[in-house]
Amino acid sequence: MRNSTLYLGNFLTWLETQRVRTIRRVRRRHLEHYQRHLHAYRKRDGQPLAVMGQHVRLTTIQGFFRWLTRRDHLMANPAADLELPRLGVRLPHAVLTAGEAEAIIAQPNPATTVGLRDRVILEILYSTGMRRHELCGLRLDDLDLERGTVLVREGKGRKDRMLPLGLRATDWLRRYLQRGRPKLAAKADALALFLRPDGAGLSTGMLGLLVHRYIQCSGIGKKGCCHLFRHAMATLMLEGGADIRYIQQMLGHARLTTTEIYTQVNITRLIEVHRQTHPAEREFWKKPENRTSRYCPHCGRSFSHLP
Repeated sequence: MRNSTLYLGNFLTWLETQRVRTIRRVRRRHLEHYQRHLHAYRKRDGQPLAVMGQHVRLTTIQGFFRWLTRRDHLMANPAADLELPRLGVRLPHAVLTAGEAEAIIAQPNPATTVGLRDRVILEILYSTGMRRHELCGLRLDDLDLERGTVLVREGKGRKDRMLPLGLRATDWLRRYLQRGRPKLAAKADALALFLRPDGAGLSTGMLGLLVHRYIQCSGIGKKGCCHLFRHAMATLMLEGGADIRYIQQMLGHARLTTTEIYTQVNITRLIEVHRQTHPAEREFWKKPENRTSRYCPHCGRSFSHLP
């Protein structure tokens, strides 16, 4: 909300420089001119606005004019057909290997109440790939331990979805419910699944800090937070042979094209196919002197997997 107000304020200030005194005088040409202004704009450090920054500012303006039109403040919406800058598909900056994910999950001390809680949090993030706010919103009545499922209420797009917890995450969750959560629950009727020592529910900010701390303590050298586990779940399940439609359902993506980014991250399978089919690679591995090393320089696996 604060950014939206700032973006609209910047737009209205720019309109004044163009001698457009009232919002009713705004036409499509003004918006296209402002779009070119954003493209040419330079920040204090001399860098241009990122495409995402331009996109967010323009969508804010679109939403403003849509609101004015719906409430009959304007007869027509001049921003209705404004062509926005295309957002490129961005790969995740870092993707955890299975070993790195396990190293992070092993950081909390489950012998303590908070450590047990944190272990369960990491297990669920890794197993389900749910978003940070979705995990913080989990309640006791969202769990079905007999079936090993969890209901995510009002995820992105305000849509509910049912997810499998997995056997290991369910096992840790039972321990937390039996030995950990009762010690944190200040009120008997508290429904939040994950609690702070004072009995209140975890906030997204607190969750992000504790996950970030465990990632740093693991020493894996990768930056990130809860989304690292989301990326890891999707990528590793794809590498394991899962159909991308199931990954889409796990992640709660409305469009399959959003999920398909993870097929680009799945480099392990691509390396394997490249080695088996590219003529230069095939000739290289045929020579005995090139097979003296114990491990493959590409995928790091033992040469025992080579034909």
